[in-house]
Amino acid sequence: MNDSERALRNKRISHAIMLVILILLFLLFIAPFLLVVINVFKTKADITSNPLALIGKHGFTIKNFPEAMRKMDFWKVFLNSLIITVCSTILTILFSAMAGFVIVRNKWAACTLLFSAMIASMVIPFQVLMVPLVSVYGGILGVLNHRLTLILLHTGFSVSMATFMFHGAIHTNIPIELEEAAFIDGCTRWETFWKIVFPLLRPTIATVAIIDAMAFWNDYLLPSLVLQKKELYTIPIATQSFYGTYSTDIGLVMAALLLAMLPILILYLFLQRYIVKGVTSGAVKG
Repeated sequence: MNDSERALRNKRISHAIMLVILILLFLLFIAPFLLVVINVFKTKADITSNPLALIGKHGFTIKNFPEAMRKMDFWKVFLNSLIITVCSTILTILFSAMAGFVIVRNKWAACTLLFSAMIASMVIPFQVLMVPLVSVYGGILGVLNHRLTLILLHTGFSVSMATFMFHGAIHTNIPIELEEAAFIDGCTRWETFWKIVFPLLRPTIATVAIIDAMAFWNDYLLPSLVLQKKELYTIPIATQSFYGTYSTDIGLVMAALLLAMLPILILYLFLQRYIVKGVTSGAVKG
């Protein structure tokens, strides 16, 4: 066997080993989701006795879904989660994209200081802010139990990371020549951002939308601190109604979890194609 054949064989072996490792990691990652899908169509007794069985002794059932939707008042909490997630994500994208653009294109000391403060704020754990947040917004300002309060808090806590991502995308992938050409054609700075820069940020917008929408939709801690009224509950808070003091209906919990997963899965499938697109593909020629 010559050197080229030996190198080819070693390359194939390394690829096979890598493929096996990736498959094992994928199965490990997706195992919790598969367990939810398998057990959601079983009775409580079947889940308790054999959670790994594909079909329980009592057969296939879909009773968990209507019972879970009734008990958690699904459509109301779904609407609350949808309003909060959509509004928070849109505000985060708009404010972060504009902030990133201003910081990149202006060499002011204030921009450098602001960006440094945003980066520094990303390392502060949320648990440090829990008590001051409840004390100030609840005890002093009295603005808890409002969707708008939660929307603004979500936006404030997520805007630093999003600005960091937009800053990198604009600085690396959007050439200044595009903006200079727009200025020559008579566009203002405002028009240049919305007509030239912002459309080219679609891959970053999709990435930020997926990351933040998943975080907002699945968040339990912050909504549990802000929303105390039952009519304002989001899906993660409403799922707590299935956990009793002495017993828990696992089938209803699985149904609630699956109902909570579906919107985010649909969003990801819809936006994933934008992530792999080049930001400025074909924008500058010559």
